[in-house]
Amino acid sequence: MRIGEALSLDDHDFDAEQGMLIVRHAKFGKQRLLPLHATTLSALQRYRHLRDQAFPRPVSEALLVSSAGARLRYVNVSETFVKLARRAGLAARPGGCRPRPHDLRHSFAVATLLDWYRDGGDVAARLPLLSAYLGHVEPAGTYWYLHAAPELLAEAARRLGPGPGAGR
Repeated sequence: MRIGEALSLDDHDFDAEQGMLIVRHAKFGKQRLLPLHATTLSALQRYRHLRDQAFPRPVSEALLVSSAGARLRYVNVSETFVKLARRAGLAARPGGCRPRPHDLRHSFAVATLLDWYRDGGDVAARLPLLSAYLGHVEPAGTYWYLHAAPELLAEAARRLGPGPGAGR
C-alpha cells in the first residue's frame, strides 16, 4: 500500500472475516481489495483489540490511530519511521537518502517478482496481478521495478540464457 492509502483506512475498511482491506482512497480515485497474509491479518486483529481497549469510545473512524486516538498524520509517521530506521541501524543509501516508508512497498514488489522468476513461472502473465495489488493503472507502471533492482535484471538475464558468443 501507499502510505497515504494506509493512513486513509477507516475501521470498516478492514474485513477480518474475509481477510481483506478495502482501499477506498487509492491513487487516481480508484478503489481496490487487498487480500491479507495470515500473519498480517493476525497482527491487525491484535492491533485492533489493543486499540479498542485503549480507546473504548473512538474519537476517529480511522483503523490506525495515534497515541491520542486520532487518525495518524503523514508527518508523524515519517518522523517515527526515520527514528525506527536509525535504531535498527539502517544506513543511508549512496547520496545520503535515508530509508523511507515507500521503500517497503518497493521491496515487496521486487521480492514478489524475484520469487516469480525463481519459481520458473510466467512472470509476464502474473504481472497484472501484482500491478492490481499495488494499485497501478496498468502493468506498465509496475515494469519500472524490473529496472530498479539489479537482482531482477540478473534473473531476467538468466532466463534469457547465454548471450551470443557464450561458451567460446
